[in-house]
Amino acid sequence: MGNQSISQALHYIYHRLKDCYGPQHWWPADEPFEMIAGAILTQSAAWSNVEKAITNLKAAKALSPKALRRLSLPELAALIHPCGYYNAKAQKLKSLALWLGDCYQDDLDKLFANDIDDLRQQLLSVHGIGQETANSIILYGANKPIFVIDAYTRRILSRIGLAPETSSYTAYQSLFMDNLPTDAELFKEYHALLVCLAKHVCRSRPLCQQCCLNNICQSSNYQALIN
Repeated sequence: MGNQSISQALHYIYHRLKDCYGPQHWWPADEPFEMIAGAILTQSAAWSNVEKAITNLKAAKALSPKALRRLSLPELAALIHPCGYYNAKAQKLKSLALWLGDCYQDDLDKLFANDIDDLRQQLLSVHGIGQETANSIILYGANKPIFVIDAYTRRILSRIGLAPETSSYTAYQSLFMDNLPTDAELFKEYHALLVCLAKHVCRSRPLCQQCCLNNICQSSNYQALIN
């Protein structure tokens, strides 16, 4: 498929999803650090459980780098218990809080003033922050245009027939960033809409007859039913 065809397909998918599900207004957070903490807590966790952990942190007045540094690891783990892998995630949050204090005096504006490449490399140097988490922080926290790739996006593109030749994170990310306008708001909505589709319809066992993309999906069970 040529670049023009890929671009057309990606635009079509976006508009179909937006027509079906409406604007997502993701990421749901009251302030930037809550968003950053949520990006770590949501690793291998359902968002409903992340919300419970964030509610606990807010109730304990612990949703800030300074407050996290004051907590012991067992105390923090107990607060974020609902989101799973709580001991590992407590260590990740503590590492982040220590790094923000040491390098940026907890000033997120100063952190986000870095350009995308530098910001990404710095975030990746922090324990517990991988490519998906770093890019989520850049897109939703810093409001800088970088496309977030997750397991849901890979699943959908693979089923539709748009997966890149190599399965690397960079290849999937380039597919979107090379064929869409460089726009943070577009990237936010697109990523959130793909997550919405994957959670509601394009599941491990897909509900193809309910999918708004079944007319273009190469692996759709719906296509088999109507042919």
